[in-house]
Amino acid sequence: MEVTLRELVTIVHGMLFGGFFLMAIGGAIVMLLEWSSPNPEASPPRPAARWRTTYLVAMVALGWAAVLSGAYVVYPWYRAVAPPGADLAAFPQRLLMSNPTTAGWHTLGMEWKEHVAWFAPMVATMVGFVMLRHRAAWSADRQLRRVVLGFAAVAFLAAAIAGGWGAMINKAAPVRGGDTIQLWRSAP
Repeated sequence: MEVTLRELVTIVHGMLFGGFFLMAIGGAIVMLLEWSSPNPEASPPRPAARWRTTYLVAMVALGWAAVLSGAYVVYPWYRAVAPPGADLAAFPQRLLMSNPTTAGWHTLGMEWKEHVAWFAPMVATMVGFVMLRHRAAWSADRQLRRVVLGFAAVAFLAAAIAGGWGAMINKAAPVRGGDTIQLWRSAP
Protein backbone atom coordinates (compact mmCIF):
# COMPACT_ATOMS: atom_id res chain seq x y z
CA MET A 1 0.00 0.00 0.00
CA GLU A 2 1.49 3.31 -1.04
CA VAL A 3 0.54 6.95 -1.47
CA THR A 4 2.25 9.90 -3.04
CA LEU A 5 3.47 12.79 -0.94
CA ARG A 6 0.69 15.04 -2.25
CA GLU A 7 -1.94 12.42 -1.43
CA LEU A 8 -0.54 12.11 2.09
CA VAL A 9 -0.60 15.88 2.63
CA THR A 10 -4.17 15.98 1.32
CA ILE A 11 -5.13 13.21 3.77
CA VAL A 12 -3.54 15.11 6.67
CA HIS A 13 -5.30 18.32 5.58
CA GLY A 14 -8.75 16.78 5.22
CA MET A 15 -8.98 13.80 7.52
CA LEU A 16 -6.67 14.85 10.33
CA PHE A 17 -7.00 18.62 10.56
CA GLY A 18 -10.46 19.00 9.01
CA GLY A 19 -12.02 15.87 10.49
CA PHE A 20 -10.76 16.51 14.01
CA PHE A 21 -11.79 20.16 13.74
CA LEU A 22 -15.35 19.07 12.90
CA MET A 23 -15.42 16.75 15.91
CA ALA A 24 -13.92 19.45 18.14
CA ILE A 25 -16.39 22.17 17.11
CA GLY A 26 -19.20 19.66 17.65
CA GLY A 27 -17.83 19.03 21.13
CA ALA A 28 -17.62 22.78 21.75
CA ILE A 29 -21.31 23.09 20.83
CA VAL A 30 -22.11 20.37 23.39
CA MET A 31 -19.97 22.23 25.95
CA LEU A 32 -21.83 25.47 25.18
CA LEU A 33 -25.17 23.74 25.61
CA GLU A 34 -23.98 22.23 28.90
CA TRP A 35 -22.94 25.67 30.14
CA SER A 36 -26.33 27.04 29.05
CA SER A 37 -28.24 24.78 31.43
CA PRO A 38 -30.35 26.55 34.07
CA ASN A 39 -27.88 25.69 36.82
CA PRO A 40 -24.40 26.08 35.26
CA GLU A 41 -21.48 25.51 37.56
CA ALA A 42 -20.21 28.86 38.78
CA SER A 43 -16.57 27.96 38.49
CA PRO A 44 -15.34 24.62 37.16
CA PRO A 45 -12.73 22.75 39.20
CA ARG A 46 -9.14 23.65 38.25
CA PRO A 47 -8.37 20.44 36.25
CA ALA A 48 -11.66 20.75 34.33
CA ALA A 49 -10.97 24.41 33.52
CA ARG A 50 -7.45 23.52 32.32
CA TRP A 51 -8.83 20.68 30.16
CA ARG A 52 -11.43 23.01 28.62
CA THR A 53 -8.78 25.59 27.84
CA THR A 54 -6.58 22.96 26.19
CA TYR A 55 -9.57 21.59 24.27
CA LEU A 56 -10.64 24.99 22.94
CA VAL A 57 -7.10 26.01 21.98
CA ALA A 58 -6.64 22.68 20.15
CA MET A 59 -10.00 23.18 18.39
CA VAL A 60 -8.95 26.59 17.11
CA ALA A 61 -5.49 25.32 16.09
CA LEU A 62 -7.04 22.43 14.13
CA GLY A 63 -9.37 24.81 12.29
CA TRP A 64 -6.52 27.10 11.29
CA ALA A 65 -4.30 24.14 10.36
CA ALA A 66 -7.02 22.79 8.04
CA VAL A 67 -7.63 26.10 6.29
CA LEU A 68 -3.99 27.15 6.01
CA SER A 69 -2.77 23.76 4.80
CA GLY A 70 -5.58 23.68 2.26
CA ALA A 71 -5.04 27.21 0.99
CA TYR A 72 -1.27 27.28 0.89
CA VAL A 73 -0.23 23.66 0.34
CA VAL A 74 -2.99 21.56 -1.29
CA TYR A 75 -4.75 24.25 -3.34
CA PRO A 76 -1.67 25.29 -5.38
CA TRP A 77 -1.26 21.64 -6.42
CA TYR A 78 -4.96 21.47 -7.28
CA ARG A 79 -4.92 24.57 -9.50
CA ALA A 80 -1.66 23.84 -11.37
CA VAL A 81 -1.94 24.84 -15.04
CA ALA A 82 -1.65 21.99 -17.51
CA PRO A 83 0.63 22.45 -20.51
CA PRO A 84 -1.01 21.87 -23.90
CA GLY A 85 -1.62 18.19 -24.57
CA ALA A 86 -0.85 17.07 -20.99
CA ASP A 87 -2.69 14.24 -19.26
CA LEU A 88 -5.31 16.08 -17.20
CA ALA A 89 -5.28 13.38 -14.50
CA ALA A 90 -2.23 15.18 -13.06
CA PHE A 91 -4.07 18.54 -13.03
CA PRO A 92 -7.22 18.20 -10.87
CA GLN A 93 -8.76 21.62 -11.52
CA ARG A 94 -8.37 21.28 -15.29
CA LEU A 95 -9.70 17.72 -15.15
CA LEU A 96 -12.88 18.85 -13.39
CA MET A 97 -13.37 21.82 -15.71
CA SER A 98 -12.82 19.73 -18.86
CA ASN A 99 -16.07 17.84 -18.35
CA PRO A 100 -19.42 19.71 -18.25
CA THR A 101 -20.77 17.22 -15.70
CA THR A 102 -17.97 17.97 -13.22
CA ALA A 103 -17.26 21.64 -13.98
CA GLY A 104 -19.77 22.67 -11.30
CA TRP A 105 -17.77 20.76 -8.73
CA HIS A 106 -15.01 23.27 -9.24
CA THR A 107 -17.27 26.30 -9.72
CA LEU A 108 -19.38 25.73 -6.60
CA GLY A 109 -17.39 23.29 -4.46
CA MET A 110 -13.96 24.82 -4.74
CA GLU A 111 -15.32 28.35 -4.50
CA TRP A 112 -16.92 27.32 -1.20
CA LYS A 113 -13.68 25.79 -0.02
CA GLU A 114 -11.61 28.78 -1.18
CA HIS A 115 -13.77 31.44 0.44
CA VAL A 116 -16.51 30.32 2.82
CA ALA A 117 -14.42 27.68 4.60
CA TRP A 118 -12.31 30.50 6.07
CA PHE A 119 -15.28 31.45 8.25
CA ALA A 120 -14.97 28.22 10.25
CA PRO A 121 -11.64 28.93 12.00
CA MET A 122 -12.41 32.64 12.31
CA VAL A 123 -15.71 31.96 14.02
CA ALA A 124 -14.25 29.11 16.08
CA THR A 125 -11.58 31.50 17.34
CA MET A 126 -14.30 33.92 18.45
CA VAL A 127 -16.27 31.11 20.11
CA GLY A 128 -13.19 29.84 21.95
CA PHE A 129 -12.26 33.37 23.06
CA VAL A 130 -15.73 34.07 24.45
CA MET A 131 -15.84 30.70 26.20
CA LEU A 132 -12.44 31.23 27.81
CA ARG A 133 -12.34 34.94 28.56
CA HIS A 134 -15.94 35.95 29.14
CA ARG A 135 -17.31 33.10 31.22
CA ALA A 136 -19.11 35.47 33.63
CA ALA A 137 -20.85 37.30 30.78
CA TRP A 138 -21.70 33.95 29.25
CA SER A 139 -23.44 32.83 32.44
CA ALA A 140 -25.29 36.13 32.89
CA ASP A 141 -26.42 36.98 29.35
CA ARG A 142 -28.89 34.68 27.61
CA GLN A 143 -28.66 36.62 24.33
CA LEU A 144 -24.86 36.23 24.29
CA ARG A 145 -25.29 32.47 24.72
CA ARG A 146 -27.66 32.31 21.73
CA VAL A 147 -25.35 34.38 19.54
CA VAL A 148 -22.25 32.33 20.40
CA LEU A 149 -24.16 29.06 19.89
CA GLY A 150 -25.32 30.39 16.51
CA PHE A 151 -21.76 31.25 15.53
CA ALA A 152 -20.54 27.81 16.64
CA ALA A 153 -23.23 26.24 14.44
CA VAL A 154 -22.09 28.42 11.52
CA ALA A 155 -18.48 27.26 12.04
CA PHE A 156 -19.60 23.64 12.12
CA LEU A 157 -21.74 23.96 8.98
CA ALA A 158 -19.09 25.88 7.02
CA ALA A 159 -16.48 23.26 7.88
CA ALA A 160 -18.82 20.32 7.24
CA ILE A 161 -19.83 21.62 3.81
CA ALA A 162 -16.20 22.40 2.92
CA GLY A 163 -15.16 18.92 4.04
CA GLY A 164 -17.94 17.30 2.06
CA TRP A 165 -17.01 19.21 -1.07
CA GLY A 166 -13.35 18.42 -0.52
CA ALA A 167 -14.02 14.69 -0.24
CA MET A 168 -16.17 14.66 -3.39
CA ILE A 169 -13.71 16.78 -5.39
CA ASN A 170 -10.76 14.65 -4.29
CA LYS A 171 -12.67 11.52 -5.31
CA ALA A 172 -13.39 12.92 -8.80
CA ALA A 173 -10.02 14.62 -9.34
CA PRO A 174 -7.45 13.61 -6.72
CA VAL A 175 -4.31 15.60 -6.04
CA ARG A 176 -1.45 13.25 -6.83
CA GLY A 177 2.27 13.54 -7.36
CA GLY A 178 5.55 13.75 -5.55
CA ASP A 179 7.57 10.95 -4.06
CA THR A 180 5.88 7.62 -3.38
CA ILE A 181 5.61 6.66 0.27
CA GLN A 182 5.33 2.97 1.15
CA LEU A 183 2.80 2.59 3.98
CA TRP A 184 2.54 -1.18 4.01
CA ARG A 185 4.53 -3.82 2.22
CA SER A 186 2.72 -6.78 0.71
CA ALA A 187 3.84 -10.25 1.68
CA PRO A 188 6.04 -11.83 -1.03
